[in-house]
Amino acid sequence: MTILSGVSEVTPAVQDVMARTTDPRLREIMTSLITHLHGFIRDVRLTEAEFQQATKILNTMGQQSNDKHNEFVLMAGSLGVSSLVCLLNNGDNGTTETTQSLLGPFWRLNHPLTENGGSILRSETPGPRLDGCFRFVDKEGQPIEGLEVDIWHASPVGLYENQDDSQAEYNLRGKFLTGPDGVVRFRSVRPVGYPIPTTTTVGRLLEAQNRHPYRPAHVHVLAHKPGLKTLISQIYVDDTDYLHTDVQFGVTRALVGELTAHDEHHPVDGDVGQWFSLDHTLVLEPGESKLPIPPIK
Repeated sequence: MTILSGVSEVTPAVQDVMARTTDPRLREIMTSLITHLHGFIRDVRLTEAEFQQATKILNTMGQQSNDKHNEFVLMAGSLGVSSLVCLLNNGDNGTTETTQSLLGPFWRLNHPLTENGGSILRSETPGPRLDGCFRFVDKEGQPIEGLEVDIWHASPVGLYENQDDSQAEYNLRGKFLTGPDGVVRFRSVRPVGYPIPTTTTVGRLLEAQNRHPYRPAHVHVLAHKPGLKTLISQIYVDDTDYLHTDVQFGVTRALVGELTAHDEHHPVDGDVGQWFSLDHTLVLEPGESKLPIPPIK
């Protein structure tokens, strides 16, 4: 171990240790991390008090995370990190549009298996009816049969069921299988834009930066099948507020769905009042079918 004699020797000493890391990818990551982390500290001339506050913030974020809330995932989205990682790793390594998007902090395992065209309402959920139609195709535009597809979204009051004791377990969540046409159809209520939690560290950051906490209305999708890269996506309602100012930086042109309002009777269920249809096509790329780490239980 080097005995340091001044500030100029700190980074080279740490880099020397990082270079001894056996795993080549971990070595690459740690070497770059030290370069940029030390460079950041020098650039802003981080004070001792600021460093102490930073470690306190990280500890607090860990304490704020639990089976129903993941503060680190929420912060990663609020800093644009989640979107950057997604776009760098999809769409031909960031060179073309992609229908991949953020996982978000509210995906759960074991969505209830639901018949194609069925409802994802598990408890009374007031709101205008939504008929969703999502088409899943490969890079050549051919429909994909046998996809397992999770669909989920927040309620019309802006809460996922794990945040809201008044909703039934797995309300507004369903698992579907595509047929030969590669299509998933589902019934729900129209989603709305909603604020992310603001009572934790992320909320304090937004307040300090004079930022609003809102996400535009959207429907989450996760689709997987062996031989294809797991698709994680969010389809945004195209007339929603906050479409251009998403607090999580998640909206891209390829993710804005076609929302249509209907005042006529529903073709199957008759008079349901005004109802909406949401249509979109999503593209899967060849790759590994691997589920992400669930951010909550």
